[in-house]
Amino acid sequence: MDQAASIVKEHHDAIINAIKQVVQRDWRILIVDDVSKKIIDNSVKEDDILDVNIANIQQIEEPRDENSGMDAIYILSPRPHIVECLVLDLAKGRYRNSAVLWIGILGRELRARLAAAPQKIDSRPLLIDFFPRESHLVSFKDPYSFPILYNPSCEAVAMPHLDALAQKIAAVCITLGEYPKIRFFAPGNNEYRASALCGRLASLVQDELDAYKQFKGDFPPQTTRPQGYLLIADRSMDLMAPLVHEFTYQAMAHDLLPIKEGDKVTFHMTVNEGTPEAEEKDMELSDKDKVWVENRHRHMKDTIEKLMSDFQNFIKQNPNFTNQTQDTTSLNAIRDMLAGLPQFQEMKEAYSLHLTMAQDSMNIFQRRKLPDVASVEQTLATGLDEDYKKPKNILEQMVRLLDDEAITWVERLRLIIIYVLYRDGVITEDIDRLLSHAALQPNEKVKITNLQHLGARPTRKLKEERKPHPPLFPRTQVKNPGDEDNFLSRFEPAVKHMLEDLFNNVLDPATFPFTRPPADGGAADTAMATGQSLRSAAPRWASANRRQVENRQRVIVFMAGGATYSEARICYEEAEKRNRDIYLVSSHMLTPQLYLRQLEDLSMDRRTLGLPMDRPQPKVPEHFYAKPKPPPQPMQRPAAPPAAGSVHPPTQAMGAMTINSGAAHPHAGGSGARPPAPPAGKPEKPVKEKKKRNLFGLKKSS
Repeated sequence: MDQAASIVKEHHDAIINAIKQVVQRDWRILIVDDVSKKIIDNSVKEDDILDVNIANIQQIEEPRDENSGMDAIYILSPRPHIVECLVLDLAKGRYRNSAVLWIGILGRELRARLAAAPQKIDSRPLLIDFFPRESHLVSFKDPYSFPILYNPSCEAVAMPHLDALAQKIAAVCITLGEYPKIRFFAPGNNEYRASALCGRLASLVQDELDAYKQFKGDFPPQTTRPQGYLLIADRSMDLMAPLVHEFTYQAMAHDLLPIKEGDKVTFHMTVNEGTPEAEEKDMELSDKDKVWVENRHRHMKDTIEKLMSDFQNFIKQNPNFTNQTQDTTSLNAIRDMLAGLPQFQEMKEAYSLHLTMAQDSMNIFQRRKLPDVASVEQTLATGLDEDYKKPKNILEQMVRLLDDEAITWVERLRLIIIYVLYRDGVITEDIDRLLSHAALQPNEKVKITNLQHLGARPTRKLKEERKPHPPLFPRTQVKNPGDEDNFLSRFEPAVKHMLEDLFNNVLDPATFPFTRPPADGGAADTAMATGQSLRSAAPRWASANRRQVENRQRVIVFMAGGATYSEARICYEEAEKRNRDIYLVSSHMLTPQLYLRQLEDLSMDRRTLGLPMDRPQPKVPEHFYAKPKPPPQPMQRPAAPPAAGSVHPPTQAMGAMTINSGAAHPHAGGSGARPPAPPAGKPEKPVKEKKKRNLFGLKKSS
């Protein structure tokens, strides 16, 4: 995927360009808050900010010195206590002139509070309130979105949350320069509370984009790129994807390994293992790691082959640094050889990381008998066996796995849930029997029954006649002789079929209606299917009829309730196949373990969930109300020199002196020496701080 269309780069450029527009040729101090700092840090390096005439970076919640001789630029999140901090700054005249860029929409009450400030301030929107994780993957880092949307006890906060989601989705579109056509998932089953979720959210996003268009008349910017699409779906569209084992590298690693997702995505490992330089280290998994980017969507088997092949090529290209007699045909042997290559530290750490992750994943794969588990999973998830026929004796196959001690409780529970979804519900007593047979606790049952809040029908009455729901994306699956090696990957997430139908212009308008009927009557959709642009009828001389990067159509997929790494892979693959740019956006990324925990949350009382809006809200720090320190006393003029003949030895003063007392000699170069004054007529430039400080110029807490 070409990095020229990277949302990380677009996010970075939006921040830097906004700062440039305010700063121009002046020097300013940048003030951020705890939220805006994390968002900026996600895409922008500190040096990039200091290079656009920013003298220093400070955090608004922290104590700061007054600097009435400097101008300031604030980049802040629109929260009540942050607005109050800003108003107090203005009341104190902390800086000479100020401008503020808001990362989100400033509400009416907060706008009124800011307008009442004693000092006026240039206030502008900078809609960047999201976290680009990869070149085409965006997260809002908000796992609480899942219970807010689907837990019935959270209904009172669901609409405000949808408003917040709509603003963030609109911010992604605006950052990409897209005013897209919006289509949303409208499930045929409207018997569950969240069935109208996507329609409401799509309407709110349309309103946000329309309002921004009115505010900024030149939006969207002129381009030869065809108008983009925004597809809004939610987790109820595909309940299987978060449960089924996926054996591509990224998805498998996040499923099986202890990968931490905080401000960065990291894997903890021992670097230089077996050597005196061995150390524990958190290794980052990001787009900066080219080995990760190149391999993350490959099947694990292909990933291992590629890692070993690349390392063997390195051995051939660098014979002077390696022992030609060493074995390079196994992962462990290669890892041992890497430990002895201090000359190639960066390459060594990257390959050590991924060889370790691949080896650990495969060890778990074998130890937990995941090939056997996945074989049954694939049959249940697709409804077809390996020969693409209706399965026989599938319950017996599953029960044998539930008896196997090598199968962990998580895999057993995932199997039971997939089976219940495959059967479109079973009687309650059967769920109890399956849990008991699998030696699972009875309280795990709630994770199964709570699927009803996402549109599933996990339970049914004895002898209940139930009409099956028609398939969302009808497909005729035929066995392909080339799929022999991929029989454990037959399941395809619904996102794949949705994108295929969109690009083939057969996406059902009843299931995916527009928020606004297209003015062209669907002609642009026909052009999408043929790969042509209606914005420019002029012929384009491009090699192999490939649209240039800057002209590729953009499709934004928002998945409410969390997205999976298999869905992220699908978006990258379809983008490459269709010569489009497809961006997956979600509140948060789901792993199977997180999905199971969040299913349990759907029956909990809201008061026990610890939602952000139910916690004590942040307040203005006390130091804002502290009395200012008294100004330093002015230096007294020295007394006139005494008259001739009246000089006496300074006996008393010398008697009061100690070895360590006394001021620096004015010519000794000590701390008392004053710097030379700037040339007359030229303003004094603030000295750019050396880059020894931590990120954003903040001191480490002691």
